[in-house]
Amino acid sequence: MANSSGTSIFNHAVFPVVNSVSIFVCVVAAILVVRLKLYKTLVYRLALYQVLSALVMSSVGAMQGVLINYDESPTIYGRVCTAIGLLLTYTEWMKLLFTTWVTFHLFCFAVLHKNLKKLEVLYVVTSLLVPALIAIVPLVTHAYGLSSDGDVCYIYANTSVAFIERLALWDGPAMLMLIAASISMVVVVIKLASQVCRRSKYEPITDGDQYWKALNQLFPLAAFPILFFIFEIPILIYHLYATQHSTPNEAILISIAVCFALWSASSGATVIIHISVARICGRKHKDTKRVNVSDSHRLVTKHVATANSATRFSLAPPSV
Repeated sequence: MANSSGTSIFNHAVFPVVNSVSIFVCVVAAILVVRLKLYKTLVYRLALYQVLSALVMSSVGAMQGVLINYDESPTIYGRVCTAIGLLLTYTEWMKLLFTTWVTFHLFCFAVLHKNLKKLEVLYVVTSLLVPALIAIVPLVTHAYGLSSDGDVCYIYANTSVAFIERLALWDGPAMLMLIAASISMVVVVIKLASQVCRRSKYEPITDGDQYWKALNQLFPLAAFPILFFIFEIPILIYHLYATQHSTPNEAILISIAVCFALWSASSGATVIIHISVARICGRKHKDTKRVNVSDSHRLVTKHVATANSATRFSLAPPSV
């Protein structure tokens, strides 16, 4: 169980701080999507699901801070720890499934040219219900608690049975989905690169091409599986490291806490950046269009004036 070491206290202090920043970023992103009514389009709804799941996950991560005084009342804090572990497992799986569905949707559209917008309900239902079924398993087997490999409320790996359970319920599936998402993104990038080269060589891409318009909107969603890869890999590596080292390393624990928070914060940051870039490009496009219309209007006016002058000249009566 927890101890009063500096590592434990500092770790429990870091979690609420870094996750509070993540919560703020996700709240700002969610407010932007709702305020600008961007949720009416599928792309932003998929992004909003990512942000909301990241917001909940960060909120649970911040709860780790209440365990800083665990030793003062192990019985009460033990129950709190079980609840936090349950919620953490649920929210991590929710974020993982939403990321998996985003990758699947992008792959089907970009590679298979299939728009699966009708599956949105399936995306949401499975991402909310499946994590609940998985999170219940450690609760039944009493596997939630304060893990000795990092003083974090989770599926503790203090015994070989508990380690296998965590490997089966999170580390293993997360690694498989991570590999699948990575392969899918590589295929998507290769496919898009070949299509762009072929289209630019034989057929110019016009503003009226609906496929490329839709793809341009969907492509920012690729950031979510990429960010999952960047921030989840260190966490999985640490879980493997912890099986060989019973004493947690302070620097590594802080890094894992930061990676956990950044996984959530980056989801909100991605949406904020996407919205900002889209609006800036939209304004530039409108300004360019306005200039083009103005130039066209001046050109037409000039031609009309020239034509009227020519008409008056040709119809003028001969001088006497």
